[in-house]
Amino acid sequence: MFSLREVLGAVQSYGKAHQFISRHRLWKWIIIPGIIYCILFVTGIYFVWQYSGVFIDYVLNLFTLKTWIEELQNGWVNFLFLLVGFAVRMVFLLMYFSFFKYLFLIIGSPLFAYLSEKTEAIMQNKDFPFSFSQLLKDVVRGVRLSFRNLLYQTVFMLIIAILAFIPILGWLTPLIALLVECYYFGFSMMDYSFERRRWTMGQSITYIGQHKGMAIGNGVVFYLGMFIPVAGWILAPCYAVIAATIHLQQQKLPDVR
Repeated sequence: MFSLREVLGAVQSYGKAHQFISRHRLWKWIIIPGIIYCILFVTGIYFVWQYSGVFIDYVLNLFTLKTWIEELQNGWVNFLFLLVGFAVRMVFLLMYFSFFKYLFLIIGSPLFAYLSEKTEAIMQNKDFPFSFSQLLKDVVRGVRLSFRNLLYQTVFMLIIAILAFIPILGWLTPLIALLVECYYFGFSMMDYSFERRRWTMGQSITYIGQHKGMAIGNGVVFYLGMFIPVAGWILAPCYAVIAATIHLQQQKLPDVR
């Protein structure tokens, strides 16, 4: 389970992130990568929505369910399978968000690592001397964690996708999938702060396991931002890493040397 207080704390950190970005004029680091993310994101949604419909038709025809529904001519049964089809499409969209998100996290690792470091430097009123080798280590760490989280999340999402075909239970699968998505996304955003403190991946995994609410809260706002066309798609990714950095800075995490 997770703490609701931790979820709320992570959500509130987005408001602090907005004030922080405005006060320190970090917009150029937000808008340009956000526009690139937006263009790629919208293109992917179009193809996923189209091909998920093709997949649903294939499954219904494979098990002759479509013919059975047409012959039955029962309004409630038709409605039930429409809901199941919608749930399956939503799960496919969430799976797309997951894979696209990790691709963007991998490509954007240098930017996210830099934003997290710059945010903490401003908050502590000190400069972290730029080190290309350290930045490279941060990027490699981010990529490794992204692949690790992608593997775990893919297993969960495949199980959820199977459950989506079960009436009634399938209606809950989009919510379950969203919570899984939020957890792993928030984890990725928080790990930049852990890496800067020289935490091992094992230490990071243990900490997040004990504070799941922080990761879920960070991810929830990110995904809510995805429901705001254009503006949300542009702002959400970089806001997420800055919000995570601010929130963890307030936790006074120890360095590991």
